[in-house]
Amino acid sequence: MSDRTVALIRRGFDDRAGFDTGVSHALLEQVSRGEIGETFRISTAGRSLAFGKRDVHSPGFAEAVRLAGLHGYSPVIRLPGGRAVAFHERTISFSWTVPCTDPVGSIHRRFAETAALIAHALGRVGVPARIGEIPGEYCPGDYSINHAGTIKLAGIGQRLTSGASHVGGVLVVGDAAGVRGVLIPVYDALGLTMDPRTIGGAADVAADVDADTIIAAIVEVLSEEHASIVPAVVDATTLARAADLAPLHVPEPAALASS
Repeated sequence: MSDRTVALIRRGFDDRAGFDTGVSHALLEQVSRGEIGETFRISTAGRSLAFGKRDVHSPGFAEAVRLAGLHGYSPVIRLPGGRAVAFHERTISFSWTVPCTDPVGSIHRRFAETAALIAHALGRVGVPARIGEIPGEYCPGDYSINHAGTIKLAGIGQRLTSGASHVGGVLVVGDAAGVRGVLIPVYDALGLTMDPRTIGGAADVAADVDADTIIAAIVEVLSEEHASIVPAVVDATTLARAADLAPLHVPEPAALASS
């Protein structure tokens, strides 16, 4: 393990649309300015459909947002890049915000580091995992985490600033059918191809595994392989800034009307 220290936040904020993403955005700003250090945040998620920037400019975006709401998912604009992903009560949301002097030059190293962390943790709880894209997966990426090259378990995206990187993602624990149920119509509306058979969850591999067990394993691997862990909370300053940023991560009605 290196001499790195990571502040660990084990809390999500899903009571207001866009607010949880606003918290991640605020933390990225603070890390970038050197106000706080390296931060890892992890929790179970609320029910939301996180759209990427390219999704927002799709002619079918308004319909995709309507369909997400029809299925009970709050539409938000995600902080990292990528395409639409679904969060619900049996998924885990994680983000790793790191100060760095060369965000662009080290982008692949951070992707690989985060993907390996998730894959190692899944292996510890009886879910063998590989890193790499499965043909036909939703939100495709070289650093997706899959089981046996057949089902995607987790996806990872990254957002850069001049002095920091935010690597965030979603890990499906159970109810993969719920993810399929909303992503099939949403991807169709966005004009994106996707093979629903590639959508899976950790519980499809190890039936008894749950979110708390996986989160504990992720924190354990983070502590053993990467950094000393310091428990932390989201302070009042961060929460106030998150409230200001949250509207940036909610689709605007005017934009939907014109899309």
